[in-house]
Amino acid sequence: MSDVIGRIEGRVGHITLDRQPALNALTLEMAEEIDALLSGWADDPAVAIVVIDAAGGRAFCAGGDITELYRCMASNDVAQARRFFRTEYRLDRLIARYPKPVVAIMHGIVIGGGVGISAHASQRIVTEKTVLVLPECSIGLIPDVGTTLLLGKAPGRLGEFIGLTGQRLGAADCIAVGFADYAVPSAAVGDLIATLVAEADVAVIDRFAVTPDPSALIDNAAAIDSAFDTDTPLEIIERLKASPEEWASTALEAIAKAAPLSIHCALWAIRQARANATIEAALTNEYRFAMRALTHGDFQEGIRAVVIDKDRKPVWRDAGLEAITPEAVAEMFADLGDHELKFDRSV
Repeated sequence: MSDVIGRIEGRVGHITLDRQPALNALTLEMAEEIDALLSGWADDPAVAIVVIDAAGGRAFCAGGDITELYRCMASNDVAQARRFFRTEYRLDRLIARYPKPVVAIMHGIVIGGGVGISAHASQRIVTEKTVLVLPECSIGLIPDVGTTLLLGKAPGRLGEFIGLTGQRLGAADCIAVGFADYAVPSAAVGDLIATLVAEADVAVIDRFAVTPDPSALIDNAAAIDSAFDTDTPLEIIERLKASPEEWASTALEAIAKAAPLSIHCALWAIRQARANATIEAALTNEYRFAMRALTHGDFQEGIRAVVIDKDRKPVWRDAGLEAITPEAVAEMFADLGDHELKFDRSV
């Protein structure tokens, strides 16, 4: 049985993730199926809009299947892991550049790769149960699937804060920082989808949208800007240490636990994405980092500590943030030559 349910309802192409025991975590096969459905519908006059949602109610998508990526790295099957990243990133770009409206219903848990297949959609819906997280630095990766672009576009320095700390975002936060457009009560999602099917017009979303509670993240935006508006992670750490606020101590703890190389590289990638604000540029840099992380980064150790052994005690290759040089960061983002990520289609 497929973990992706694709069908045409009225003039709506409807994709539902249905891998509920794994919180709809994305596998290579799922990414390939979604890609095939979207590619087939792009020029199909029978499809006016696309809806992407998930079964189960608990999670939209808990990221990529990092357990499988760990197996690939542990068995030196790096080619399969590379194929996963390549397929996933091309899918994210397809959604971002899709020629028809894509409505993503980000209900429940949305982590990492789940953000990639939803937050690049043209109409992004959250509910009161949405919890969006980018925890990549804590497992030796950097925010990827095009999220460095979204983080770079966030107001002020909120993108750096979210990307480096893995701060959890609720519905109001997602809208405030640009990861979502509408809040819809979870009880109304079924009626919303039925109305989209009946009318094939994304304007109907306005009938169901509500104003979420105020964003607590925005309340601290000025102080976050002050702490993160500096050149290096070490300077950010010093500013956080000087703050008496609880959010600052929580951020400090999160950064201290993350992979030092990931923190430095995440900061660099977010700022590069801000300066060169295209999905292709963001994905290219993220892919370069990911390809190197598969063989000589902290990625395998991060997954081991968080998902496999669950001891939460990763042993990073670098002793601390002060051990990371600009040259080490540059190495992770160097051109891959013939192995660069290629976008070989118009959509």
